[in-house]
Amino acid sequence: MKITFFSTQSYDKQYFNACNQTHELHYVDALLDENTVLLAQNSQVVCAFVNDKLNANVISTLAQMGVGLVAMRCAGYNNVDLNAAHQHGLTVVRVPAYSPHAVAEHTLALILTLNRKTHKAYNRVREGNFSLERLMGFDLFGKTVGVIGTGKIGMTFCRIMRGLGCSVLAYDVAENEELLAEGIQYTSLTALLEASDIVSLHCPLNDATRHLINEQSLQKMKKGAMLINTGRGGLIDTKAVIQSLKTGHLGYLGLDVYEQEDKLFFRDFSESIIQDELILRLMSFPNVLVTAHQAFFTDEAMTEIAQTTLQSVDCFEKGAVLAHKVG
Repeated sequence: MKITFFSTQSYDKQYFNACNQTHELHYVDALLDENTVLLAQNSQVVCAFVNDKLNANVISTLAQMGVGLVAMRCAGYNNVDLNAAHQHGLTVVRVPAYSPHAVAEHTLALILTLNRKTHKAYNRVREGNFSLERLMGFDLFGKTVGVIGTGKIGMTFCRIMRGLGCSVLAYDVAENEELLAEGIQYTSLTALLEASDIVSLHCPLNDATRHLINEQSLQKMKKGAMLINTGRGGLIDTKAVIQSLKTGHLGYLGLDVYEQEDKLFFRDFSESIIQDELILRLMSFPNVLVTAHQAFFTDEAMTEIAQTTLQSVDCFEKGAVLAHKVG
C-alpha cells in the first residue's frame, strides 16, 4: 500500500525505511492541513503526527481521494476529528505504548535539571566560571510528587519517583489497579495540588482536561512548587502560568509540550525572529525549562513506533483485526 507521511523528519525516514518490507512510503515534510492534504493523492494510508490537523475538512478530502486509514505515529489523537472519520468511513489507529520509559525518564530529566540547574552549571564551566552561587537545589528524597494521569507513562513515572524516595500522590478518573496494589495513594485533584512539591502531567488532552492547569488550579498549588508537562500543551493555560511565574507563586516550570507548538516545534528557527510572544516570555524566566517535544525520542521508542504503525497497515490491508484502532 502507498503510505504518505506528513510532518516528516530525517529520523522518521530512517526508522520507517528500516522496518518497511512491502509498502510504498512517500514522505512529505509539510504539516498536514487543508492546504497540504492533496499531497496524499493516490495513497491508501496517511501517516500523521502530533501537530498535523485532521479536522472535518481534511478528513473529508482524504476520504474523497480514497484514503482508508489514518495511522497516527504517536499515542495521542486529540488532533483528529473522530466523528468526521467515522462519518466518512476512515479508520484511525495509533501507537498507544511506544515507550512509557522514554517519556517518564525525560520527565525526571526535566525535574533534575530545573532543580539542580545542571544546564546553567554546564554553561558556566564552559566559560571558566566554577562558582556555585545561585545553583542551590533541593533533595528530591522525601518530597511529595503529584502525578495527574496514571496510564502507562504515569505509572512508570510513579515508580521512578518512589524509587528516589519520594511520596507519590495520584489523580485519575480511573484508578490504576497495579499502582493501588503497590500502595500508591489516589486523592482528589485539589488535594494533590495542595500537597505536592512537584506536579507532573501525564493525562490525555480532551474537553475535560483542556486547561486543567489554570488560574484557579495554580492558586491551589504550594508556593514555590514545580510543574512539569510532558503530556499535551493544551493541558496548561499558558497565560495563567506566566502570571503565576511573574508573581513568584509557581517556583519552577518544565515543558516538553506547548499549546502553540505546531507553529514552532520540530523546526529550526535559530536564524529567524520568533513571532510567538508567549514562548518568548516563557523562555525569559530563569526557572523555566523548555524542550521541543523530545520526551518520546529514544531509539527504542522510534523502533516501536515504526514497527507498530506498519503492523497496523499490514492488518488493515489484510482485513485483520486492528489492535490499536481508535474509536
